[in-house]
Amino acid sequence: MNAAPDSRPASAVKRQYGEGGLRKGKGRSFASRLVSSFKREKSLYLLALPGIAFFIVFKYVPMWGIVIAFQDYSPFLGIKESPWVGWQHFERFFANPDFLLLFRNTLAINLLNLALFFPLPILIALLLNELKEGLYKRFIQSILYVPHFLSWVIIAGLTFLLFAKGEGVINDMLESAGAQRMDVLTDPDSFWLMLTLQSIWKEAGWGTIVFLAAIAGVDPERYEAARMDGAGRLGMMWHVTLPAIRGVIVILLILRLGDLMDVGFEQIFLMYNGAVSQVAEVFDTYVYRVGIQRGQFSYSTAIGLFKSVIGLALVLLTNKLAKKFGEEGVF
Repeated sequence: MNAAPDSRPASAVKRQYGEGGLRKGKGRSFASRLVSSFKREKSLYLLALPGIAFFIVFKYVPMWGIVIAFQDYSPFLGIKESPWVGWQHFERFFANPDFLLLFRNTLAINLLNLALFFPLPILIALLLNELKEGLYKRFIQSILYVPHFLSWVIIAGLTFLLFAKGEGVINDMLESAGAQRMDVLTDPDSFWLMLTLQSIWKEAGWGTIVFLAAIAGVDPERYEAARMDGAGRLGMMWHVTLPAIRGVIVILLILRLGDLMDVGFEQIFLMYNGAVSQVAEVFDTYVYRVGIQRGQFSYSTAIGLFKSVIGLALVLLTNKLAKKFGEEGVF
């Protein structure tokens, strides 16, 4: 029996089967399919070209330097001529007494950030969403966004001006009120919390942008249905808004866990002093001291590779767990 003729418009047939009326995807090489896709979506590829070029030049090409982690690298010999030493630098790093100290400090600072900093942009976005006055809402958003554009040098300078024991503004106020001066900047017990509060003040407002965009996409009919069921504002937040942005929260949490071994060099380097060295020394500052100041490039590259592998493993693991619990995940 002859097949029934295709009754779809010619344009639909061409989109599926190509100009020749036959499916061209099967049996074709990846290069030919890529060329065909580029011809069809030329404007989109040109629009994405600067971003693609950025990642190729600054992300993928430098990955060639990873090989020096397995070499006794010398700048005079170059990558090709430097002798191969295998896992020697990794073994040296794991046997180093500083390894556990670095691991503890890095993990503690990041877990504290994860517990205190990560939920705050979600809460701020929920509260901003409840503001109905447009001008007032934009003013509050602007005030919250401003610290993001300040460099860590300025943040550190403000911290010293406020909390310096000798002439800090906060300590002057405490002394005038009859209280004792605080020694926050050189107190190891408060150093991790101080770093977390700095990060919250600088980045919490900026972090609300993604969540506000996700909230803006929530169907208003859901709120109407919840209101008709007797839900108040808190009830609509809990039963409508949070479930609607749960996927975004999970994705950002996965990406955040991927940076669990990265604390941020500049912030800690600026707040570092001898009194807090036992709680302030992390992988990033250690790599700077060993790799840049002492010129041990292969050893510091091995440390950086170790951090990257841990981050990749955490992303893969948390992404798999997210999919297991019904979330979309990152990929």
